[in-house]
Amino acid sequence: MAMPPTVSWQGDAHTGVLVIIEQTLLPAELELLELTDLEGVIDAIVRLAVRGAPAIGVAGAYGCVIALRSGLGAEGLERLANARPTAVNLRWAVERVKAAAEGNAVKALAEARRIHASDEDTCRRIGQHGAALIRDGMGLLTHCNAGALATAGMGTALAPMYVAHANGVQFHVFADETRPLMQGARLTSFELSEQGIDVTVISDGMAASVMRAGKVQLVITGADRIAANGDAANKIGTYGVAVAAKHHGIPFYVAAPRSTFDAALATGGGIPIEERAESELRRLGATQLVPDRAKVFNPAFDITPAELIAGLITEDGVFSPAQIRAWLAGK
Repeated sequence: MAMPPTVSWQGDAHTGVLVIIEQTLLPAELELLELTDLEGVIDAIVRLAVRGAPAIGVAGAYGCVIALRSGLGAEGLERLANARPTAVNLRWAVERVKAAAEGNAVKALAEARRIHASDEDTCRRIGQHGAALIRDGMGLLTHCNAGALATAGMGTALAPMYVAHANGVQFHVFADETRPLMQGARLTSFELSEQGIDVTVISDGMAASVMRAGKVQLVITGADRIAANGDAANKIGTYGVAVAAKHHGIPFYVAAPRSTFDAALATGGGIPIEERAESELRRLGATQLVPDRAKVFNPAFDITPAELIAGLITEDGVFSPAQIRAWLAGK
């Protein structure tokens, strides 16, 4: 089955629509959602109908077109930029379009298309650089979803796998289910299996045991924001994966574009962590999992410190955390 684009724009700046894959329905249903008003765009971002830092950025860029043609101006753009606070790509894209558009929807669409095309190219380059890390017979592990469904291209963490697979490298992927919203089970396994890549879903609590059994030789995850020292925010549970990988001597890599790096933050301690609704943990569909009198804590992300990261896979190459500041400065 040919996958439609995760994010696309159909039509001109005045009457066109933002089209996204409705990811909350995957893998049971593959449905496209057409968005024509700002509230719909913000809602889609908040409830994870579109998710993944690069894809959110591209969707936000097109959302700027809708905001400006609707006469919502700076106030509308600010609400859009704040839809999800941890993923830095969203505000980055909104600010870039705002500056280029000067209030004009046609100019906004032109800039949004440039951001879209750049993300496609960036994903391809991340894939090419990261594929060199993958060798025949390897077991890989990833957490959450950082593939085509999280970007406008082939992905970040999954891009090296797609390139290696296309090059004929034989490997196996373990996908953590990624509680509570199951992005690994629903989305990563869907993507990889559709592309013919050997993938096994495991519960989040199994990752360390699978590593101890010698089944994993490489971990690659994505990120939603990376500080100047290399500390990386990613889906909750990533930090535990990194700790387990370090203990078992398994290299842990983070794949992300430059737009995910926040040079203004010295360390990950300054990254805002989104807390999501208690209902995501209290219920599974119609089934109640947590008693009403019990409290619930539901942060969407955690921070993996730079000392646990072997390298950061970017569009310009693979860098150690110590090299990131110089790369961000263009040196």
